[in-house]
Amino acid sequence: MFAVIKTGGKQYIVAPGDKIKIEKIAEEVGKEVVFDKVLLLEKSKKLEIGTPLVKGASISGKVISQGKFKKEIVFKYRPKTRYKVKRGHRQFYTEVEITQILNAKS
Repeated sequence: MFAVIKTGGKQYIVAPGDKIKIEKIAEEVGKEVVFDKVLLLEKSKKLEIGTPLVKGASISGKVISQGKFKKEIVFKYRPKTRYKVKRGHRQFYTEVEITQILNAKS
């Protein structure tokens, strides 16, 4: 059993027990979070594809941690003009463990 969810402008393939790092959401560590934007749902070899979302389906998970990714270096350079800019960026994330996939039809 797996599903495809959409959160933070990105899509993730998830199954019960998976740990994923998503865009930061405002939830405390240990709290339950529900994803209701389910794009695809697979259960017992049958695919249910949403148009655009699967009706009544939701994914529940538990927030494990909040953190930052590794620093990404952004370097801009223009030749012959003495232009150089070096910047760094660290994106915030929320690590979520998927606990169960809920489907209203079953």
